[in-house]
Amino acid sequence: MKQNKLTNKKIIVTGASSGIGEQIVRHVALNGGIPIMLARSKEKLDKIQHSIKRDYHINSAVYKINLTDIQELELLADRIIKEQKQVHGLINNAGLGYFKYIKDTSWQEIEEMLFLNVNTVIKLTQLFLPHFIEHGQGHIINIASQAGKIATPKSAVYAATKHAVIGYTNGLRLETKEHRIHVTSINLGPVKTNFFTKADPEGSYQKSVEKYMLDPDYVASRVVGVLFKRKREINLPVWMEMGSRLYHIFPGLMERLLKRQFNKK
Repeated sequence: MKQNKLTNKKIIVTGASSGIGEQIVRHVALNGGIPIMLARSKEKLDKIQHSIKRDYHINSAVYKINLTDIQELELLADRIIKEQKQVHGLINNAGLGYFKYIKDTSWQEIEEMLFLNVNTVIKLTQLFLPHFIEHGQGHIINIASQAGKIATPKSAVYAATKHAVIGYTNGLRLETKEHRIHVTSINLGPVKTNFFTKADPEGSYQKSVEKYMLDPDYVASRVVGVLFKRKREINLPVWMEMGSRLYHIFPGLMERLLKRQFNKK
């Protein structure tokens, strides 16, 4: 009987209680992997764990965690390694955005985006990287954004955080290649999840991108599909990647088009 490619592989997924994270967890289980779910809501994680056991007959692990608390992250990483013995992959999925003009964005909102989108990704990677090196294998996948390649009005800080994630991922890949560790950046356009409930409560930004929104189940299938393959990055949708290339060739023209599209009330 042919085994699934992720059979008995333990994959950490942050932000696993909803949206893309929840779908990634389900696709990990569908492919025979063992999801290790991290999120703030234990109640939501428990429900997902139960449904995974019911639907896929896969055991999983859940850990309640405030991903913006460095001390909690350090303690949890030690606990996971002690309890799970070996972890095979880390998917840094958790993220946060506030889509407002800079003048309307509070410093607290800016700090929240910077910490969760950048600091948490770097810290978790730092905590699990020695474990991957010790075992001579591992895959780190960072969920970035097309915004990290092309900024738009109302997304300046969010774009800056994702630009940082892409840069960090590229540098990390160069450092870990000799250790047989894969490092991949997933650069997404807007995805149809509850992300925008907090990011854009007025709905103006979401309205400007709703016709381009990706299906979270499809996104998750692509993310899980790249596990343990030497893939630098995945760009979804493909046409947005073409747009980012045009941006570097015709920046003035592209900025005029972006301003017209996204500066809508």
